[in-house]
Amino acid sequence: MRQNELASPPGARHKKRRIGRGLGSGQGRTAGKGTKGQKARSGSKVRPGFEGGQLPLIKRLPEKRGFTNIFRIEYAIVKVGSLNRFEGEVTPQRLVEERLVKSLKKPIKILGDGELEKPLIVKADKFTQTARRKIEAAGGKAEESSSDSSA
Repeated sequence: MRQNELASPPGARHKKRRIGRGLGSGQGRTAGKGTKGQKARSGSKVRPGFEGGQLPLIKRLPEKRGFTNIFRIEYAIVKVGSLNRFEGEVTPQRLVEERLVKSLKKPIKILGDGELEKPLIVKADKFTQTARRKIEAAGGKAEESSSDSSA
């Protein structure tokens, strides 16, 4: 068998139908484009979201417009006040055990809400300035760990 003898099996290839090319074409008249209107005309292309001149949906819903930062890092948030239940060292694993954080998929950020009454060594991915100040004021230590869980 040679390359010039190769052929598709019978029925595998269909002849392309040329629409709207006279009465004998089988389709005839409107050629499968409905009746009249902008989209029935030759060469017509309408951009996505075009509604025939009516105020488009994207403009009618202002909250849907804008910019989404694809590099945004979403943190699991823990407040300083909720760390009072711990003794000694607070690690991400202990935060999951105490159900302050659902999982370790997101990096952990400690916020400065609430008061801390005991000295703790807190390990997290990020701290706000207020949180860091409150932990150190209570005699503890805020350690930033650059974990691999950051998205």
